[in-house]
Amino acid sequence: MTEPDAAALYAALEATWPPMARRRVGPWTIRHGGGGGQRVSAATADAPVADRDVTQAEAAMGALDQSSLVMIRDGDDAVDALLARCGYSHHDPVVFYGAPVGPLAATPPPPVSAFAVWEPLAVMEEIWTAAGIGPERIAVMHRARGPKTALLGRVSDRPAGAGFAALHDGIAMVHALEIAPELRRAGTARNLMRCAARWAAGAGAGYLAVAVTRDNAPANRLYASLGMGVVG
Repeated sequence: MTEPDAAALYAALEATWPPMARRRVGPWTIRHGGGGGQRVSAATADAPVADRDVTQAEAAMGALDQSSLVMIRDGDDAVDALLARCGYSHHDPVVFYGAPVGPLAATPPPPVSAFAVWEPLAVMEEIWTAAGIGPERIAVMHRARGPKTALLGRVSDRPAGAGFAALHDGIAMVHALEIAPELRRAGTARNLMRCAARWAAGAGAGYLAVAVTRDNAPANRLYASLGMGVVG
């Protein structure tokens, strides 16, 4: 599979981690996240934006009891500059890592170290809840359509990590990868990513991707060590 372009990555991100609802307001797409986090609550500009349009977006997000948050995508430089003039600042800059599924799936995780299962088990929800991924974000996983799976990692017969992966148009996106703090540095995150790649290959995906904040140094190191590169 050729490397997907930015538009394909954004489409996969939206489809695999979807908002509760979305609607068009002037040049904006306004998302109702239902408490499912920043990504599903951020507006995007889908047409040229003028100063007066910023107030329109703020009112629409405020009506949903959401903060004024806009996703700046590749090519949104004019929107970025406009928002800066309106007093906005950058918050949680994110990068995409990606790689073809084949090389990642070629090396399986050790036996009984990682499993793909749907629906999420109670122990996985406990791991997510401890990391701040509560019922509203787990509801996002259930909203995703198409092939999807939860991921469970184990260390010494103990539940150690959880994640979520879903497929859209040949791209498998990994979300909500969390490792129990007391069981970190045992290779669980790596095992879960390889498990995700093998599940993705079986589901027909050709590409594996993940979105991560630039400030999350351990996650950035993990994806780079797996041979995944920054692709957006």
